[in-house]
Amino acid sequence: MESIQDTSSRKSLCFATLVVMLSTLCSPAIASRSIIDSAGRTVEIPDTINTVFAAGPPASVLVYVVRPETLAGWPRALRKNEIPYIAADYQSLPETGRLTGRGGEANLETVLSIKPDLIIDFGSIRDTYIDLANRVQAQTGIPYVLIDGRFDQTPAALRLTGDILGASERGEALARAAEKLFSRVDAITAAVAEGDRPRVYLARGPDGLETGSKGSINTEIIERAGGRNVIDAGDGRHGGLVEISMENMIAVDPDYIVTWDQNFFADARQNPLWAGISAMQEDQFYLSPTAPFGWIDRPPSLNRIIGLQWMSRLLYPEQWDTELSEEAAQFYQDWYHVELDEEQLQVLLSWAEGQPPE
Repeated sequence: MESIQDTSSRKSLCFATLVVMLSTLCSPAIASRSIIDSAGRTVEIPDTINTVFAAGPPASVLVYVVRPETLAGWPRALRKNEIPYIAADYQSLPETGRLTGRGGEANLETVLSIKPDLIIDFGSIRDTYIDLANRVQAQTGIPYVLIDGRFDQTPAALRLTGDILGASERGEALARAAEKLFSRVDAITAAVAEGDRPRVYLARGPDGLETGSKGSINTEIIERAGGRNVIDAGDGRHGGLVEISMENMIAVDPDYIVTWDQNFFADARQNPLWAGISAMQEDQFYLSPTAPFGWIDRPPSLNRIIGLQWMSRLLYPEQWDTELSEEAAQFYQDWYHVELDEEQLQVLLSWAEGQPPE
């Protein structure tokens, strides 16, 4: 969840309201129950959920992981390189657009044409998103649930989503897996004093100068993995995306740089301005895999579970006695419903090891 772009015109809202009124008059009563979402809102949802509209990319990952057969479509159609990492039945789901975030283009007519049983948003729980959820729910008559997307709330999000979607056992199993990983990583970082932890920079965009400040949803796994984010606003507020200069970059001089931008990764290795950075000199510049979703963020959703393990391995390799290849293959099977062949797995690992295929 980022900024909101409300693309519904007054005409669309009137049409949506009329459709809801007619549907209410003509539709038979549907068995329902009340749940309390992460914003503390009491929402009446159908007992049986068959179709879910994901308000944005983070929510689409959440629904796909927990109960994929309910996902109405992807906010953005899958790209060619992402398709093999999604189970076959869900590779061709339609592009639905999104209700939240930059580039939001789904209007209420689109939502109504899909006729979902439920709308789910997954991310920041702020007044902006609560207001959007209330308005859309009132205008469409479709229940709209907000689920907290903070990384440390992942187990709770999985349990709540499993309960909502009628997949409680799966939600519980995934929540326990997340808790097990969190405990493992926390045990590693607990033995390292804050001042001794590696200094890490997340490079976003083609020039690598967009990043997330400390506390940003985009850098949560770096900090949870035991890295110190070198970009810290220092004012105690929740971090966000910021632009820095090359002079700033030289001044903070991180020990590690991670990025998901393949073009930046290739260019920076040949750029003399970046050559003097400690991370470059120590060959600690890494490229996050992005198929089917980024391991760091993009979107900041459940895909960060495998990213947390990857980041911890980069920063504290001596603390891990299992191979990333084994863990990644198991994650994709358990969370993404797909069994990777050797070639698909090697593509991911080549990115993770800083040697992406040409």
